[in-house]
Amino acid sequence: MPLVAPLSIDGDEEVARLAEFFDETLGYCPNSVLTMMRRPPIARAFIEFNKAVMENKGRVTSALKRLVGFVSSKAAGCSYCQAHTIRAAERYGAEAEKLENVWEYRTDPAFTEAERVVLDFALAASTIPNAVDADLQNRLRQHWDDGEIVELLGVISLFGLLNRWNDSMASTLEEGAAESGRQWLAAGGWDARKHA
Repeated sequence: MPLVAPLSIDGDEEVARLAEFFDETLGYCPNSVLTMMRRPPIARAFIEFNKAVMENKGRVTSALKRLVGFVSSKAAGCSYCQAHTIRAAERYGAEAEKLENVWEYRTDPAFTEAERVVLDFALAASTIPNAVDADLQNRLRQHWDDGEIVELLGVISLFGLLNRWNDSMASTLEEGAAESGRQWLAAGGWDARKHA
């Protein structure tokens, strides 16, 4: 049971309009945003931040951003966000081999060296204490420019907020995300836990 129940999407016209962004990403507006709608300025600010972070400016694809979100959420232990990110990665065209083997990214041949360092960055930046060191920074700079690094850290930071929000709220997992979690993640031990 969630700490605070989500509201209907019809509660605030502007937020409902902004929430249309999630129709493309997930196919529905997530319960986390519907809970934020209890304070519409928080929901509006979050949606605008999400749109800015997830906007593509080049080589950092929508699918890669969602895999970054997954690794960050896995490191934080948020089952809700793991299911959402894997669903969104699937919707944005991530290859099945990457979806099935995302946690084996370091050795799986489906991942490039550039993708491996990004996912190492997501893991290190999501660990407490933060584990981004000079070696990882140098490896990251070998494959990505400054703007791309900012874009990637934006994704990691966005999911840092979402991991804390959804785990603390015990947000109820929507069936679409639960289905993706069962399909792509259950073999690796994923379950909805407190988000059921």
